[in-house]
Amino acid sequence: MQNYLTIDVEDYFQVAAFADIVSPRDWDSMEQRVQANITPILRLLKKHEVHATFFVVGWIAEKHPEVVRAIIGDGHEIGCHSYWHQNIYDLTPEAFREDTLKAKTILESLCNRKITAYRAPSYSITKKSLWALDILKEMGFTTDSSIFPIMHDIYGIPDAPRFRYTLPQQGMEEFPISTAVFFGKKIPVAGGGYFRLLPYWFTKFALKRINHGEKQPFVFYLHPWEIDSEQPRFIHARRLSKFRHYNNLDKTMGRFKRLLNDFDFIPLPDSGAKVK
Repeated sequence: MQNYLTIDVEDYFQVAAFADIVSPRDWDSMEQRVQANITPILRLLKKHEVHATFFVVGWIAEKHPEVVRAIIGDGHEIGCHSYWHQNIYDLTPEAFREDTLKAKTILESLCNRKITAYRAPSYSITKKSLWALDILKEMGFTTDSSIFPIMHDIYGIPDAPRFRYTLPQQGMEEFPISTAVFFGKKIPVAGGGYFRLLPYWFTKFALKRINHGEKQPFVFYLHPWEIDSEQPRFIHARRLSKFRHYNNLDKTMGRFKRLLNDFDFIPLPDSGAKVK
């Protein structure tokens, strides 16, 4: 079973957990760590001969084009992860269109190919922001991976399908973030904070259950900052935000190595930019 590996390329200070204390106006003054964090990930993927879809924040691409060039140089796919990494339901449709167009234009210039895959910051296409899918369609996107079929305080459409499907009104392919079902409850098991919080044996068990029990591939996601236990700490952040962000950072890389040994991965189909 070939599963879908995705990497959300953003830096530690751009995450939703710290949006209330770190303004985009401050980003230029922050220590930039994305390049140093992407390098070991690329090295590990090359060792395992695995390719992935990298959803890149436009601000990162503009400030650090060498990061995008390194990704495409290794044969990976590129998708759009917005420019300012703001939750879509906090934007107007006009602001969302402007943000997405800016990021898409930058990425296409660097990659020399149309960008056709999108992932919303913090999976913020919810029932409050379904209008964003129409805009993505208008802009030429054919693949989306923004919908998380769970209940959560900042994202999620709990009754959305759990596996790949075609969005009926837009005709786009949706790759929802994967969940496993235990006792009738959907459990998020496919990356990010859940990968750091849950013991690896449980993650492996749940993902194999998706592959072997349900005969479906899963969508896995990771952020470069999640392998960086030495990143600067925001001591004034909310306690829950700090827990979500800093929990088990020192264990992520080891678990990711095990994941690549235990499962087979490919990028999302038709999911973005390659050099011509």
